[in-house]
Amino acid sequence: MENNYRIETKCIQSGWQPGCGEPRVLPIYQSTTFKYDDSDQMGRLFDLEAEGYFYTRLQNPTNDAVAAKITALEGGVAGMLTSSGQAANYYAVFNLCEAGDHILCSGTVYGGTFNLFGTTMKKQGIECTFINPDASYEELAGEFRPNTKAVFAETIANPSIVLLDIEKFARLAHDHGVPLIVDNTFATPVNCRPFEWGADIVTHSTTKYMDGHAMAVGGAVIDSGNFDWMAHADRFPGLTTPDESYHGITYAEKFGKGAYITKATAQLMRDLGSIPSPMNAFLLNIGLETLHLRMPRHCENAQKVAEFLDGHEKVAWVNYAGLAGNPYHALAEKYMPHGTCGVMAFGVKGGRESAVRFMDHLKLAAIVTHVADARTCILHPASHTHRQLTEEQLREAGVAPDLMRLSVGIENVEDIIDDLDQALRTI
Repeated sequence: MENNYRIETKCIQSGWQPGCGEPRVLPIYQSTTFKYDDSDQMGRLFDLEAEGYFYTRLQNPTNDAVAAKITALEGGVAGMLTSSGQAANYYAVFNLCEAGDHILCSGTVYGGTFNLFGTTMKKQGIECTFINPDASYEELAGEFRPNTKAVFAETIANPSIVLLDIEKFARLAHDHGVPLIVDNTFATPVNCRPFEWGADIVTHSTTKYMDGHAMAVGGAVIDSGNFDWMAHADRFPGLTTPDESYHGITYAEKFGKGAYITKATAQLMRDLGSIPSPMNAFLLNIGLETLHLRMPRHCENAQKVAEFLDGHEKVAWVNYAGLAGNPYHALAEKYMPHGTCGVMAFGVKGGRESAVRFMDHLKLAAIVTHVADARTCILHPASHTHRQLTEEQLREAGVAPDLMRLSVGIENVEDIIDDLDQALRTI
């Protein structure tokens, strides 16, 4: 029955299903360990022969209930929470790769993800080629190698606000026998469900709209269950050959559609331990319950703000897919007809110096590293989140020197516009 619920109902009802006499609200299982009556019961858990809980680093009832809710929202078959969105993206890719492998990644992804794939994972022997998401299918196909294991992109790029042609990228990945991994943080499953367009794995920084209140850092990895690992067994030995660290289990054979998440839990979470605390998962669940109410307001406010900025004499340019003249407007209407998100990019006349002066005169909108919560906030990526990137890398990531990332909150939109207007008058 739950799978037939509409998204609004899933935000409230999915994940935690209390039995008779059990708490109506998801409990916080703030415990590191779980007791069993005999040794064999726990042994079966360690052998992956039984389901249950024994140590929170691997699984916890609070965390699992929230992962199940996000899985239901995305329309997947299995999911896991991580301690951050960065951890989610790392796990999603590392679950498929080892030293000597290669991935393709959209060049417009968030600066932290760009550095993770381009620098940190390179030190582990995994090479990444950054590609232009707007390039033709033929051009992108030429970047594949025999050792390519995945394609990664964001539905809405942070901070350049480039929209992904999901169907094109899904066809590209599948034609080359690899899965498409999509970071759906900005759109959220309220506005876009990438599995419906061919994506195989979805990640989230739940720190953003899903939490919605800037309370708890977290991430999620969700598997559609649609990619046939055994059909590409030679390319994915980690899933299709015995794992000697777990008594020779072959995940794809033993767990079927649950293989990918089971492997990520049994191997990566076991060895790397990037878990969220149950308290943080509890706070995330509170945010998820109002996600379907907040996202339309974010989008409504952002549309009005984008139109105001687009018509302002001191604004040089605005990038928001809701604007009719935006190059991604058609993709937005196709993949996100009810709205994209509350985040936009824009630049003011006078370049970088004027951008800094404008930001310093804002009163309601705060200069913060965060994005996509209830409060309006702003950031200058070239000075902050993308500070480590070279000028060439900034251009590859779609980050102009004057680009400001504005995250429109759910305050009264007239108050937001008034604040922007008074700051613009100072430049």
